[in-house]
Amino acid sequence: MAATIQISLPDGSTRALPVDTTPRQLAEAIGPRLAKAAVAARVDDAIWDLDRPMRADARVAILTERDADALYVLRHSAAHVLATAVRRLLPEAHIGFGPPIQDGFYYDFEVPRPFTPDDLARIEETMREVVAADHPFVREEVTRDDARHRFRDDPLKLERLEELGDDEVISVYTDGPFVDLCRGPHLPSTGRLQHFKLLHAAGAYWRGDSRRQMLQRIYGTAWFSKQDLDAHLYRLAEAEKRDHRVIGRQLDLFSIQDEVGPGLILWHPRGAVLQFELRRFIEDEVLRRGYELVFTPHVTREDLFIRSGHLPLYAQNQFPPMAAGEGEAEHVRYRTKPMNCPMHTLIYAAQQRSYRDLPIRLAEVANVYRNELSGTLHGLLRVRGLTMDDAHVFCREDQIEDEIFDMLDLVDLVLHRTFGFEYRLDLATRPEKKIGEDAAWDVAERALRGALDRRKFSYGVDEGGGAFYGPKIDIKLKDALGREWQGATIQLDYQLPERFALEYTGADNRPHRPVMIHRAIYGTLERFVGCLIEHFAGAFPLWLAPIQVRVLPITDVQGEAAAAVAARYRAAGIRAEVDDRNETLNYRVRDAELLKVPYMAVLGQRELDQGTVAVRARGAGKKQEIVTVDAFLARVKDEIARRALTLGEVA
Repeated sequence: MAATIQISLPDGSTRALPVDTTPRQLAEAIGPRLAKAAVAARVDDAIWDLDRPMRADARVAILTERDADALYVLRHSAAHVLATAVRRLLPEAHIGFGPPIQDGFYYDFEVPRPFTPDDLARIEETMREVVAADHPFVREEVTRDDARHRFRDDPLKLERLEELGDDEVISVYTDGPFVDLCRGPHLPSTGRLQHFKLLHAAGAYWRGDSRRQMLQRIYGTAWFSKQDLDAHLYRLAEAEKRDHRVIGRQLDLFSIQDEVGPGLILWHPRGAVLQFELRRFIEDEVLRRGYELVFTPHVTREDLFIRSGHLPLYAQNQFPPMAAGEGEAEHVRYRTKPMNCPMHTLIYAAQQRSYRDLPIRLAEVANVYRNELSGTLHGLLRVRGLTMDDAHVFCREDQIEDEIFDMLDLVDLVLHRTFGFEYRLDLATRPEKKIGEDAAWDVAERALRGALDRRKFSYGVDEGGGAFYGPKIDIKLKDALGREWQGATIQLDYQLPERFALEYTGADNRPHRPVMIHRAIYGTLERFVGCLIEHFAGAFPLWLAPIQVRVLPITDVQGEAAAAVAARYRAAGIRAEVDDRNETLNYRVRDAELLKVPYMAVLGQRELDQGTVAVRARGAGKKQEIVTVDAFLARVKDEIARRALTLGEVA
């Protein structure tokens, strides 16, 4: 009697099947519709090809286009089709890595010159020929010697091969003429890939190491339907139009200049308004919530970061040390600070604390400096000079939950109620590189999980994603195009209070150790402003707009009156200016629209005689409303005070 295996299906049923039955055969046994729709299979916790034999009992689910994991398989296969096409056009190309990524895939190639747009067009056309040939993806398990022989002319693959462990299964995949060292899984054949597009090419160091050779990376995207592909390409086009670096130049918000250095932002007057308003908003709000503002230096002795544990674990992201000042010991070194928490612990420790004093909430909008690799820098989104809306709460264990709830309420106020973002929560647990004992981490993770569960928050779990000193809640916000951004973070820390021997006197008149909560709501103002620029496409809500009202006199006759109206608005706290250039009104209106000015107040002779202005709202075309100067002033002040998201929004 042939040996059998027990297969458990998602509906709870089981099937006894012969050893070496494939997921494809299982799908055929379940029904022809499933067999036709099948893309791959989930076998226990791994994704398998449909034709891979099963040799042990397992839980099996057949994956179709409706399953998220199926997109991973589609895009992995698309990367192989890309490599097949490149090898057909450039037989001497060496092949690097070709993984699926969020919304797409890429493959790295060692070729004599960078790829051009014309090259990408030819490669994409060749990919369509590979798809039309409908080559099956064939998996083989091979010996190390056989793999060395197969890839003897491809040094990148040979290097990867030598990194595989002695007990690791070595598999290769063949589609038509192309063979690749790969774990899989893949589609049944190249013909299942129908809706794809190559996007662009860029240089990428081999293994991400700037000391290694530069490869050429081709990015692409692939979807199961033309509708999904078109929608994604539309989002990409919209994202390109919303690029914060482009809009930042158009609106004159900020610049990055070689004379200062990469990753260091020069905020121009209009961009500085964004910083100012965001700072004022968060500072006013935390003061209402019982925080106290502090200020700390930009540099400190590096011994402080040794004591905190940051320097040993964070050295690669810190700028090199500076020599001590005159009169200090020769061995003393200073560092620009990459974070504020060690200094805030010193402020806490500067005086005796009682259990009645806790929680103590210290907040600081502070500049910190991190020596990020130059290749990772990206406009406002990845910088070396960061502005953090930082805060640290020192509390008793019985106060943790209330403090976290208040922080999550602040997150909701800022991200959702003020800016309209949808967001989600992730609980990030202990990383591999951490300080402190597991017992303390267990307590901290239980505290965060318990707080989220008791308030019935929905959240995901990011295993190993915590800070080196404690677990955290990460907030991921979703912008107008559905893209996710890293937002706020709340981190629970038992380690720094221990390292700095922080204490408070309890009700029992004995010393106790406080718990420390780190939190940032914006994250960094640079990243948050970059996100806002792209979310709003530069058309900021009225309260945040660098120019809120532009007064436009129709002729020189109304120039003096227009200046008086703008001055009155400025006196009321409104950012108003006059555009009385010797240009047509239409030209000046268009210029205000290009600068995303929320309101234009047009002043002609009729308006001057009647004490009114003709108000045009941003994006409203030629539509205008005649209102008195006073009524418009009151409306604008009200919208600003309420931080209204849309123009003309009624309370």
